[in-house]
Order: sequence, then C-alpha cells, then structure tokens
Amino acid sequence: MSPRAADDRLIWGMDGRDWPHRDYSRFIEAGGLRWHVQRMGEGPILLLVHGTGAATHSWRDLAPLLARGFTVIAPDLPGHGFTDPMKPAALSLPGMAAALAALLRLFQIEPAIVVGHSAGAALLARFCLDRALAPRLLVSLNGALLPFEGMAGLLFPPMAKLVLLNPLAPRLFAWSADQAAVARILRGTGSRIDRRGVELYARLLGNAGHVSGALGMMANWDLEALDRDLSRLTTPTLLVAGQGDKAVKPADAEKARALLAKAHVRYLGGLGHLAHEERPDIVADLIFEEAAKVGVLAPR
Repeated sequence: MSPRAADDRLIWGMDGRDWPHRDYSRFIEAGGLRWHVQRMGEGPILLLVHGTGAATHSWRDLAPLLARGFTVIAPDLPGHGFTDPMKPAALSLPGMAAALAALLRLFQIEPAIVVGHSAGAALLARFCLDRALAPRLLVSLNGALLPFEGMAGLLFPPMAKLVLLNPLAPRLFAWSADQAAVARILRGTGSRIDRRGVELYARLLGNAGHVSGALGMMANWDLEALDRDLSRLTTPTLLVAGQGDKAVKPADAEKARALLAKAHVRYLGGLGHLAHEERPDIVADLIFEEAAKVGVLAPR
C-alpha cells in the first residue's frame, strides 16, 4: 500500500526531504490544524502569504533577501503543501482568514508588513478589513483582489465546485501533472521560472491532497464581497503588477488603486504572475523601499 494512500497528503519525511529552507521549518498546532510554517531572519515581523496552488516554496529566493531586515514568517495555507486541510465549507475568504488568525494568535505576533501573492493578497486585504491585522503596510504581488470578468467570473467557481464534487478529479489531475505539463501551466501565467521551481510545483500538483486543497479554495473564493469593501481599506498598500501577467490582468492593479484610500501601483516590465520568483531581487528592493517610506525600517 502506498504510504500516502490514507489521505493523499504530502509527507514531510518523503516529499519535504529537500524542501527549500527546510532547516527553518516547524510544525505548529493552531485552530485545529497542524501548520507548516517557516521562520527566518531578525527585525520587524513580515508575513508572507502564498497564492492558490502554491506553498512556502514560492518564497524560496525572496524570503532570504527579506530576512536581511525582517523576521520573515511564511505558512503553507490550509490544504496546501504540508498544512492540514480544512473542511470544504470553511475554505471561503473569511474562513481562511479566521484560520490564519488562529495561527498568528498562537505565535503572539503582530506583523508590521504583510505580503501576499495573488489570492494571498485578497486574504490579507480581508484580514485588514476585518481588523484582525493592523500592519503598517500591505504589499499585493499580482493580487487577485477583483472578481473575474465576463464568463470566467460566472463559470470558474461553479466549475471548480463540480470538479471538487468528483472524488477522483484531484487524483486524475495529479496523475497528469508531470513536469512538462506543469511547465506549460506555469508558462501560461506569463512567467518563466527556473527548473527547480518547476520541479517543486510539479511535486505539489502531482499530489491529490494538495490539488484538492487548491480546488476547494477556488470553489469557495468570493471576491464580490471583497470588491464591495475595498474602499474601506485604509492600510497603506503597494500594488505590484507584472506587466506580462496572464493570470491577473495588470490593469486590475490600477482599478484596485482607484478603490483604495492609500495605495499606489508599481509595474514590473517583462515579468508575469510569478514575478517574485522570476526576479526576487527587484521585489525585495521594492518592499524595503516601501518599508522605509512607512517608517518600519530606516532608509537603505
């Protein structure tokens, strides 16, 4: 019998054997879940939240750069990577925010800066709106803050729910997720990342448990309510948009800026949805620059 046959979850001793920054990993019980969290560096607290279908590996090159000035904390979201899954009904934006809040309460930390990629940015915006966090700065990296437009908005969540209802669907997807297929998916986001990154995404997307967590998150993600509330968000916000992003329209950053009280946009030419993996140095410099502007760090 396969060692993962019981629940199809990733196994730390096997799948995490060479996980990026493994020495900084720890497992923590919070909110009824066993979380995989990485912590490195010293200084003001900076929280990193990955997007749908990713995990802490997404920060493998950015986190060490940020750790030169911050205490960096990066969890795997519920159902992703090596963190326990939640019940499907709890995988909503408020439900995920509540789960993450339980983790931060256990840590007894208040991040000075929060950085989210794609859906992770939406999660952090919800967090700030609900006053579960009061950071000095929110950084949205190609943030999925607005509802999908047109037919995609009408069809995408229901289709994800239909796929999720079929217990074989995550396994069928995982069986087809070899490195060549995953490389094509990643190129479809407008990004070209290194071979190591492709291998790690293939490891995740080749696991039915991880795929199920990502599908559940997509099926329950309601951005309509967030869109209505964005005008109430007063947290200073940096909207970073890769101009080659094919997953979230770069123009959405300007639309979000128009809704936010304190926000500005920085465009990254030639980079796609995974800009922070393509050029972590540029993204780190932007974060350090903004941290100085809001008084979290001294100017570099």
